[in-house]
Amino acid sequence: MSRAKREVIVKDTHRGIWYEDGVLKRILEAGRYVIPRHINVGLYRTPRIEVILVDVREREITIKGQEILTADKVAIRVSIIVQFRVVDPSSALHKVVNYEERLYSDVQLAARRSLASMLLEQILTNRTQLSEDILREVKEAASGYGVEIHRADVKDLIFPGNLQEIMNRVLATERLSEAQLVEARTKAEVQAIDAKAKAEAKRLEAEAQAEAQKLAAENDAEVRQIKTRSEIESLREREQAAQAYASHPALLRLQELETLRALARSATARLYINFGKVRLGTDGDQNSDNA
Repeated sequence: MSRAKREVIVKDTHRGIWYEDGVLKRILEAGRYVIPRHINVGLYRTPRIEVILVDVREREITIKGQEILTADKVAIRVSIIVQFRVVDPSSALHKVVNYEERLYSDVQLAARRSLASMLLEQILTNRTQLSEDILREVKEAASGYGVEIHRADVKDLIFPGNLQEIMNRVLATERLSEAQLVEARTKAEVQAIDAKAKAEAKRLEAEAQAEAQKLAAENDAEVRQIKTRSEIESLREREQAAQAYASHPALLRLQELETLRALARSATARLYINFGKVRLGTDGDQNSDNA
């Protein structure tokens, strides 16, 4: 009776499924495992051990060139890339015959259902919706057989020849429209900035003019005030002089003498005297108080 044993090594990239006589007993993590040799001698019998390795790394599959009709009966060919990994090795082997083939089929069907409900215009303007629909539907289905979907993206969309030409024209028109829109927005912004600058300049100019007018008015008012004070002061001095002359007639007489002395210095001055009044004047005066 042989006691020879064999061993299996499970890497970090895989998981092992341990069967005893075809019955799943456990899931092997990374490591080294000893597998006893099957013995069947007389009444003595040991289970037959089998270990199957399952790759648990993230992988991707590409569904190429699937021709599908849209809701408005336009035939397009679509290629889809799916990234996935096995998270439950037992379900991946037991729930379906081949989990990769099943995933391929599920993605195909999800893409057909999504495209069949979309118009061509929707596909052109919102391509991400197709990817989101596929991911949402396949993710739930794949979890039932131990597979986790990370991404399901539309890789290529191929349209019929004449439609492709029309699309190219539409895209060119859209790009031109976008460029014109950007140009128009830029021009409008420049005009708005220019108008704002002019308005600000006018505002500053108006403020400067108003300030200048205010200063001029203040200066005029100050000049008038000074002039008024000067006139008032002059009148006050004259009033005081008149009061002094009225109170002291001799002062008035002295003022007259001073005036006569000033006239005496002029060779052209003439002095007119009559019995009633004395008038002072210069050469050429013909006025007289006597008729």
